[in-house]
Amino acid sequence: MAARPAMYRGDRRRKEVARKAKQDAKRQRRLERKESGASGPEIEELPDATQQAEASSGYVWFSPSRNRTLTTATAAPPASDGPGDWILLSEPPKPSA
Repeated sequence: MAARPAMYRGDRRRKEVARKAKQDAKRQRRLERKESGASGPEIEELPDATQQAEASSGYVWFSPSRNRTLTTATAAPPASDGPGDWILLSEPPKPSA
């Protein structure tokens, strides 16, 4: 059984060098963020409570057969063609007293 022609010792070394370079770049970005006090691109600001309440002001339904979600103003499941397999994911927030 012959070895695969695409895999040779240089290929492994090249992959290892690329992996180490990627790790070093990542480590450098972390140090720069730590020194400057800035957050990374993957961290976002959390919305305040009023924005969050406005964003989820309806009933959220999910359909596994369609693989999608819908937001409705009423508690009744959405009426559409096809199977009626809508699952209620969340209700609108209740007003605080």
